[in-house]
Formats: sequence, C-alpha cells, structure tokens
Amino acid sequence: MMDLCCHMGGQEEVKLCAGLERLKQEHGPLRELKQRMFELAQEIVGDEEERNWKERLLVLRESVQALVTELDPHSEREEGVLFPMMAQYIGRTFGPIAVMEYEHDQAKQRLASFLTKTAELPETVDRESAAALANEVIEAYHILAEHFMKEENVLFPMAERLLSDEEKEELAEKIGQI
Repeated sequence: MMDLCCHMGGQEEVKLCAGLERLKQEHGPLRELKQRMFELAQEIVGDEEERNWKERLLVLRESVQALVTELDPHSEREEGVLFPMMAQYIGRTFGPIAVMEYEHDQAKQRLASFLTKTAELPETVDRESAAALANEVIEAYHILAEHFMKEENVLFPMAERLLSDEEKEELAEKIGQI
C-alpha cells in the first residue's frame, strides 16, 4: 500500500523524533497568533471608511509583538540547533537550510520594520500609511505560512531521515534548553 502511495506521488507519513515533533507542535500556537495578526492587518488594508488608524495600528502592534515573543525562541531552536545539525549533511550555503534561513530573515525583517515604524506613531495616521504598515505584516504572514508548510512537509521529514539516533537525542536536549 505504501508503495502505491509513493508511486502515485503521495508522501509517506514520517514519524518524527521528540525534538522534531516539538518544533512541529510549536507551529500550532504560532499559527493562531499569526492568523489573528493577519486578520487585523487585513481589516486595516480593506477598510476605506475608518478614521482611527492609529488605534488600530496599535492593536495590530500588540498582536505582532505577541507573535514575535513566541516566534523568537522557536526560530532560535531551529537556527541554533536543528539547522547546524542538518547542515553537516546537506550544507548551509544552498538548498533547504539556506532557504529556511532566508525566510526566517525575511519574515523577521518585515515584523521588526513594522514594530519600529509603529513605536512612535504621529497623532494622526492617514489611510495610506496605515495600509502600507499593515501590508508589511501581511507579507510576513505569507512568508511564515509557506515556511511552516515547507518545514512540516520537507525539512522535518528530511531531518528525521538524516539525523542519527544520538543526534536526535541531542536535538531534543538542546532545544529543551532554549
């Protein structure tokens, strides 16, 4: 049955070790925070009539900060532990690790830019400025949505196949310390 699935282009389900499973499970709460942030940003971009742009940007800012607070340690577990372990096998300059690090950087840059630009908002904010700021958040959302999918469907299964049992234990131990 498995062979049939694979020949038809399906992907074999891979049971992940404890460390990889933890990283995958962390995506759930991050997705919820990311979704809330995205919805707030979309409301700002899509609203033609509203006038309280500053208040709405401050609410969005709180949502972005909540995501970043949870996202940073997750990223550190990946960048500081998983990626270097995998890089021993597949390198870091090109390929999956390079892509994952690039996507981390792109999402973080957009979120940081939004937070910097909204740290001291003027008393009045016009619709165009509010929409431009919210669009940075929307771009970060899209990067992270695709990124999580790639990790869950490609990177984590690849790591499960590449890493030795000892490395998997080390992975779980090290990410537990972050």
